[in-house]
Amino acid sequence: MKLYKTFGLVIIFILVLFSCSTKKNTFLSRNFHAVTTKNNVLFNGQQAFLKGLKTISEKHEDNFWKRLQIEPITFDERTIAAPKFNSVGAGFNSSPAEASSTKTATSFDRAEEKAVKAIQKHSMNIEGYEKNRKIDDAYLLLGKSRYYTQRFIPAIEAYNYIIANYPGADLNYETRVWRAKANVRLGNEEMAIETMNLLLEILDDKEEVSKRVQEEAYTAMAMAYAETDTIQKVIEHLTNATKTFINKEQSARNLFVLGQIYGELNHKDSARMVFKKLADTRRAPEKYKIHANIELVKNTEKDSSSVGLIKRFKKLIRNTDNRKYLDELYYQTGILEENRDSIDNAISYYKKSAAAKNANSYQKTYTFERLGTLNFNQQNYLLASAYYDTVLQISDKEKYGDEKRIRRIKRKNKGLAKLKKHEDLIKTNDSILRLVAMTNDERVLFFEDYIEKIKKQDDERKQQELNAQNFGSSTSTNPFIQNNNAGKWYFYNSQSKNFGVNEFKRIWGNRTLEDNWRFSDKNAIASNEENTDEEKIDERYELASYLDAIPTDEEEIKTLKKERNNSLYQLGLIYKEQFQNNSLAIKNFDRLSALNQKENLKLPLSYHLYQLYTRVSNNEKADVHKQYILNNHPESNFAQIIKNPDGSGLTKNIKEDQAIKKYKEIYYLYKHNHFEETVAEIKSFQQYVDNSELIPKLALLKALAIGQYKSKEEYKKELEYVAFSYATKEEGKKAKQIIELIK
Repeated sequence: MKLYKTFGLVIIFILVLFSCSTKKNTFLSRNFHAVTTKNNVLFNGQQAFLKGLKTISEKHEDNFWKRLQIEPITFDERTIAAPKFNSVGAGFNSSPAEASSTKTATSFDRAEEKAVKAIQKHSMNIEGYEKNRKIDDAYLLLGKSRYYTQRFIPAIEAYNYIIANYPGADLNYETRVWRAKANVRLGNEEMAIETMNLLLEILDDKEEVSKRVQEEAYTAMAMAYAETDTIQKVIEHLTNATKTFINKEQSARNLFVLGQIYGELNHKDSARMVFKKLADTRRAPEKYKIHANIELVKNTEKDSSSVGLIKRFKKLIRNTDNRKYLDELYYQTGILEENRDSIDNAISYYKKSAAAKNANSYQKTYTFERLGTLNFNQQNYLLASAYYDTVLQISDKEKYGDEKRIRRIKRKNKGLAKLKKHEDLIKTNDSILRLVAMTNDERVLFFEDYIEKIKKQDDERKQQELNAQNFGSSTSTNPFIQNNNAGKWYFYNSQSKNFGVNEFKRIWGNRTLEDNWRFSDKNAIASNEENTDEEKIDERYELASYLDAIPTDEEEIKTLKKERNNSLYQLGLIYKEQFQNNSLAIKNFDRLSALNQKENLKLPLSYHLYQLYTRVSNNEKADVHKQYILNNHPESNFAQIIKNPDGSGLTKNIKEDQAIKKYKEIYYLYKHNHFEETVAEIKSFQQYVDNSELIPKLALLKALAIGQYKSKEEYKKELEYVAFSYATKEEGKKAKQIIELIK
């Protein structure tokens, strides 16, 4: 009886299995394969697909300083794969492993594999019609998986198959949206726009179409128009996409991009309205709400509304959930304080932004740039230079090196670096020359005080180290702390032993293991010997080491003075021409004028001081330098410019010997690294030289001087002008050679 029962069950199982064939259009077959497709193969594929989406989302980093991509994915255009089909017109029998055998399998590859398996095992294509209602889901999963692995042409094949073979499927409209997105990725924006316009006309007439699909359709249209730079159409479709809030992640993103576009168009009111709406939307993800508040600052004028925004930001800062955004929140609060001219508060917030935990490196470039600019405006040039250096060090050269902002900081910091070099040289040489001017007794007193000072500092440092050592020993190896694992005898207890060793060294120092180690005489002798050795080694305590370092050679002293004077002149030029700081330029030129003994520098110095005192409306001092130039150098160009500031009445053709003499003077400035002065002299001299062989020489010299203190682009531009204007001349050929070397 039992045997018959078992045999009957086997027969029934075989009959059921045979009745579930993919070639039979029966109720049982259709439902069996639909349920198996949905709950087995396709379910696993969907889970792998969702895992892949999560990975992409985690890897993608948005730069909120720039307009966001509408679709939050970073594709590498260099890795777009070509399709590989095993059968004509389908491409569904090819596995992802075959299509990309050299790549590591991803979650999307697994999802594609499951989709292909569902199609191969459970498709019921009978007489040209698909009877398994879940196969269109498998084809859509196949297309989407290929889309995210950058195989857009095979993805479009999958979408086209659904549209052609399942015209009544509920996924038909969604599939058309995905096909449009794939076309956008392939650069076929016009095709995507044309097909999506037809789809949107249908969607307007079909009320049963889900709001989610409509959102996706308008988003895809905005993506297509963004590629064609049709901004008004992007605005129109993003506005439609944000009327509903079904997909909260993409909807918030669309709203944010819409606000950014309004900001770029300088429609501040519209931008504020959009960002205010997003910031107050509860369903929006937190990152978009935080950055919407930040964008409110960027689109707010310097008025009383800043006070309300500061309160808003302080509330956001106090919220512990926003800790990962503290660097940005502190920075924007600093901007608001700066807009109110509360500079000290602004600097405080900028420093908090820079010190915030997990601060973004790109955000830091803006923070340190603001700190540099504020210190530059306050004439703290050396500190400003340090901040600009930090910007250049932390900025990613591959990603942001070509940004106009970074290039501007490089140019600005180049001048500051020169300024720092000259300031340091002046400070060093002044110190040495001050020692040179002292008597021997004064030097001895000076260095004795200095040695006592560093000895005291060293003693304090050693005592601090010893205290720290004893503190560490007493806390970590305290003998009174019970250690159940240690032995009872003193030397078996490592904690007690270590404490005792440190305490012995603190009281007695390092003692040799020998008899009568307590005798003070022996220890005194040993101590004296040790101290003697230390004194011999440490030259910082030796008075002679300082006195011997003071230069006595007259030529060396003259060189120190010459270097200092040259740096004073260069500083004056930097402050005058580059930083437009009249007071510091006057300070350096005045000091150099008092120190300078060379007649050839008195003329340009007097002219610079004449110009500077005129700028600051100090007519009395300006007149002193003016009279010196007119009385002592009446034939000089400087005198001619003072007499005829508009250029009228000046001789247009200078005699050749005078021109050569002037060229030599300018070349002298160039050879002595007075590059900015060289360019200024050439500009004033060129207008009076007609049909002279010196013109191309002056042009090339000007280009070479510009290359010493301006950007590489400006240097190249000047060289190209010389190469083009004087192509047949030796100077033009030389400029062309230099351009080739630069390339």
